[in-house]
Amino acid sequence: MIAPARIAAYETVLAVATHRTDLPSALARARTPLRDERDRALAGEIATGTLRWQAALDHVIQAFSGRPIAKLDREVVAILRMSAFQLLHLDRVPASAVVDDAVQMTKRAGKRSASGFVNALLRRLSRERNCLPMPTEPPIDLLSITLSHPRWLAARWLDRYGIDAATAWAEFDNSPAPLTLRANTLKTSRDDLASTLRAAGVDTDPSRFAPDGLVVTGGNPLLTPLAHTGAFVVQDEASQLVGVYAGATAGERVLDACASPGGKTTQMAAAMGDRGTIVAADVRGQRVALLARTVATSSAQSIRIVQADARQPPPFRATFDLVLVDAPCSGLGTIRRDPDVRWRRTAADLAPLASMQRALLDSLAKAVRPGGRLVYSTCSSEPDENDAVVAAFLETHPEFARSVPPMFEANPGLRQLLDEQGALRTLPFRDQLEAFYAVSLQTDDARVLLNS
Repeated sequence: MIAPARIAAYETVLAVATHRTDLPSALARARTPLRDERDRALAGEIATGTLRWQAALDHVIQAFSGRPIAKLDREVVAILRMSAFQLLHLDRVPASAVVDDAVQMTKRAGKRSASGFVNALLRRLSRERNCLPMPTEPPIDLLSITLSHPRWLAARWLDRYGIDAATAWAEFDNSPAPLTLRANTLKTSRDDLASTLRAAGVDTDPSRFAPDGLVVTGGNPLLTPLAHTGAFVVQDEASQLVGVYAGATAGERVLDACASPGGKTTQMAAAMGDRGTIVAADVRGQRVALLARTVATSSAQSIRIVQADARQPPPFRATFDLVLVDAPCSGLGTIRRDPDVRWRRTAADLAPLASMQRALLDSLAKAVRPGGRLVYSTCSSEPDENDAVVAAFLETHPEFARSVPPMFEANPGLRQLLDEQGALRTLPFRDQLEAFYAVSLQTDDARVLLNS
């Protein structure tokens, strides 16, 4: 019988490869029938790892088969990729079990005639896995094949940062991402949460930069009763830093224009001590429902949820002290956590996204009161969606100028994450964090301004 975890991994990899869905959605669907937590974990590890190393796996498959990937049936490709990943990266999995299950899955997928081909290729790969034909030169081949990143994106990183930084970035993306939590300070402190988790069998370390973050080093907090109390939110550390950078303070009126799933919304409510008003908006009904669940679990009372399209003129006057535009983006800064993003995005996606992001800023600037601030953020690594969007906005909105949030000015540990213009810019090769970006723009009667 084929191992249930491998069936779930195959269904996930095939769904993503055929562009039916993204990795989180496909994995959630495929793992639903699995009752054993070990099977659920293994299915996730196989599917995620297969997508992470896809270009390197394809290179080996093509070299050993003598055929282009495009000439193979998509079901066979999915089985070969996930099986090759297990043989090359999961030492605890017996090679014979991997090969046998691959052959049976090939038959189960209706590709019985390919079962001998699959068997022979994987057995050869198992024998020769210590001497694979992987390139180290030129640098673009190292990054795009051996380190499995899109060639167009690798070329951009090489051009901006050079080979050493680009290689370190790619290696960061290929490392497993830890589970990171944010303590909900409306209910507990980071230290108290760490103690409570420890008593429940979960070990954590404080995050390096985010003041309320914990990095899980052992155990699974999502399997403890604490997971349902609102004491913590699963939130990447770089994402937490955007919430810190926004600098919401008690008594302010805040608009979170693209708020779902609600991590930054509830983070700002906690930073404000739940005193003030946060209007949290999103455009789609499912996103609003997810946002509402996050807010309800947090116990924050200062948040008001609305369904609204931020691209349209806001139904508010210029009344907000802070407007956060956590814009929809390419997600290219989150490749470590979402490895399918590297294959779903192309360079052609960036211009339309940047156009939409500029439209969001143009629209939402109207909701900022005189002296208020507009914080724009993305989880993109690319200047097209970051620096270029902000520069275009400032050209047409001279009433705004760059500013630095006081907390970042006062804290040397946080200040090192700012670029020369005062924007938050986390870099994987430097900070060991996902690549996030945020900039604070204040109207011209603000007290602390930088030259734009």
